[in-house]
Amino acid sequence: MKKATKIAIAGSIAAATALFITACNGESPSADAAVKGASTSSTVYSWNGKKTIDGGVYYPIVGDKTGPYYVNKEAVEATAKVTYDGKKPVFHFANDAIKYNKGRPATKAELAAWDTDVTPTSPPPPGHGTAEEGEELYEQYCIMCHGDFGSGAAGEAGIYPALSKGNAYELQKTLVNQRLGEADDGPVRVFGSYWPEASTLWWYIKDGMPHPKTKQLTTNQVYSIVAYILNLNEFKIDGEEVDEEYVLNQEKFTHIKMPNRDGFVPNIRGMGALDDVRAFYHDPKQYGGIRLSDISTRCMQNCQKPTAKITYIKGPGISEFLPPMSVKRDLPPKKETSSFDPKKAYAENCAMCHGTGAAPEPGDKAAWKPIIAQGMDKVYHNAIKGTDAGMPAKGGSSLSDDQVKAVVDWIVNQSK
Repeated sequence: MKKATKIAIAGSIAAATALFITACNGESPSADAAVKGASTSSTVYSWNGKKTIDGGVYYPIVGDKTGPYYVNKEAVEATAKVTYDGKKPVFHFANDAIKYNKGRPATKAELAAWDTDVTPTSPPPPGHGTAEEGEELYEQYCIMCHGDFGSGAAGEAGIYPALSKGNAYELQKTLVNQRLGEADDGPVRVFGSYWPEASTLWWYIKDGMPHPKTKQLTTNQVYSIVAYILNLNEFKIDGEEVDEEYVLNQEKFTHIKMPNRDGFVPNIRGMGALDDVRAFYHDPKQYGGIRLSDISTRCMQNCQKPTAKITYIKGPGISEFLPPMSVKRDLPPKKETSSFDPKKAYAENCAMCHGTGAAPEPGDKAAWKPIIAQGMDKVYHNAIKGTDAGMPAKGGSSLSDDQVKAVVDWIVNQSK
């Protein structure tokens, strides 16, 4: 999708215009082309005659409505002429009713701050870093959630993903595995084996990590962490192994070829990807769907033809079971908690954050004073339910509520 060069010329104009120029296929037609010759509910985009990708319905502006909704015709038809008084832009609107909230042209600095996309066709900014440098940064910012060597050890409860499980090229081959038996290995989906593009990793670290204090890493630091993750996954770039001293920079980054880059159906790469996606979803058999008698009919419930064949057992049914069915209705015995060690539980489940500076440590009276002042009910609640500041519920552990409270009591007693 093309980058914008103006900041909201008018809020009402942008809102109304978006009703008919936003497309899922990244193509932006003119307003005239969108309106002419289009039905009120169409399965194609009238400006290019191609099927929609998302299955949505396109409603052009007809009269004073788009679909069932009225449009602000003054906003849609408004035009603005811009002149400059010295360096200050002056907007002249044909319609005085919308001359306010007109916005202004974006400055170069604003565009530069906004235009930070990192995609397969838009590489990261210039910079460099090594896996050796990245390892130090990983241990400072990442290890408490993603575990040693990206193993995801801290994410065994399903909260934090593993970043590596070994050689990416070998693990990519496991994606076709099926667990047909108890001893069968399933597919291994981690960054190196599964992701189609390395650009997603770079962008996500830069814009979304470390949690919850994002966007504090410099460009070179991001290159270093990415190099370390590539090293953990045993990557090669242009045949050269990404070892500890390998210097990853912008040019080398663009040469990264992910093992699973062509492992997705439908094809999502290259100039013909959108047409490939259209063709794929146009045939429901491609993804296990059942075509309705009229595929153009929009449907919100009871949309699929019944396919399951139900067979009922005639007669009295099954009366004998081997071994016999249990008829007990008693509850399982309660787990003994007398031997629970809150200090040990803290070390196993909490120290990864509270013992590394990412969260207040036991004994830090100054840090814990305002927390304890909220009342123990609040402290218990936050420990059990998690907080918006980044602490997961129960610290990502499988402890019971009473066990979490016992750990909290131990921490508080150390910190008064």
